[in-house]
Amino acid sequence: MSEQNEVFCRLEAPLGRLTLNRPSALHALNFNMCKLMIDALLAWRSDDAVKAIWIDHQPETRGFCAGGDIRMLSESGQSDGVEACAFFRLEYQLNHLLKTYPKPVIAVMDGVTMGGGVGISVHGAFRIATENTVFAMPETGIALMPDVGGGWFLPRLDGELGAWLAMTGNRLKAADSFAAGIATHYVTTDQIDAAHAFITEGLSADKNTADLLDEIHQDPGAPVQLNKETRTTIDACFASNRAEEIVANLEDEKSKHGDESWASKQLTTLATKSPQSVKVALKQIRLGGAMSDFADNMAMEYAAVSRIVMDAEFHEGVRAVILDKDNDPKWRYASIADVPDADIDTVFDPLPADQAWAPLDM
Repeated sequence: MSEQNEVFCRLEAPLGRLTLNRPSALHALNFNMCKLMIDALLAWRSDDAVKAIWIDHQPETRGFCAGGDIRMLSESGQSDGVEACAFFRLEYQLNHLLKTYPKPVIAVMDGVTMGGGVGISVHGAFRIATENTVFAMPETGIALMPDVGGGWFLPRLDGELGAWLAMTGNRLKAADSFAAGIATHYVTTDQIDAAHAFITEGLSADKNTADLLDEIHQDPGAPVQLNKETRTTIDACFASNRAEEIVANLEDEKSKHGDESWASKQLTTLATKSPQSVKVALKQIRLGGAMSDFADNMAMEYAAVSRIVMDAEFHEGVRAVILDKDNDPKWRYASIADVPDADIDTVFDPLPADQAWAPLDM
């Protein structure tokens, strides 16, 4: 496949359509794909024929977008890190462009939507889930962090959902994604083409994008994980700025409800993650939640990932989960309580001005 075909960028007035086409990698993003999307979005930005952006993946292929090129990031980080940082810089510029785009962005999260796939969907105004949607930010499992703007959108979910998702990497299907506010609409896969045609026709008649999406919205059903009781427990257990206290809250909840309880399952999940990365993720969420400018959040995340990608902890996570697939990483610290706060603070130190991230110059 030629690089030009990794994203089909088509003007289908009144829509500008970006279709991911890297099926061998579940459409995971690379530098070229980000560049193709940025170039198209910039061209359509001032084109009066384009009234909205539609982001999807090639039909008859699996997944919406499974993330980024993790192998490349690890290989680069074990060298000079230049290629990894160049990718992060461009990917974050794409995230920022989508967040600040002057026209409605509609992402069809039909399938696996993780990592980089989250970054090209959640920052737009509209996110369509289907029965195939699997949403997650699983980065703590490889000692990375829930980046691509995770520091911005996760803490702005209701209650402590963002902290829970960031630390545990928990997966949500359609009904839970909708209940969490991650998806704004639900349409079954067999109706996506009809939805696309309906929105195209409606926009051509100068109808409102939100109104059109509301007309095609279907009932995703009741949430499976995020029932009222679980939401209350999440908010109670994850309402702390210290990961150690969150673990203690979960331990207390487990002592009340037993080894088969929700809290017990969260502790089991956290035990598989990099203790260092879990603390990084929580600090990221708290820092981003206090910011008032999305660009500042992206600069913060870039400073952090530019250090993380050079860290042996990240390479061990990639080895265990992506390369060898033994799922038996040898983390630097045995537990979250063992991770020094000073180590986490250093991750977030601002970069020198000549290395810092900045949005596209438009």
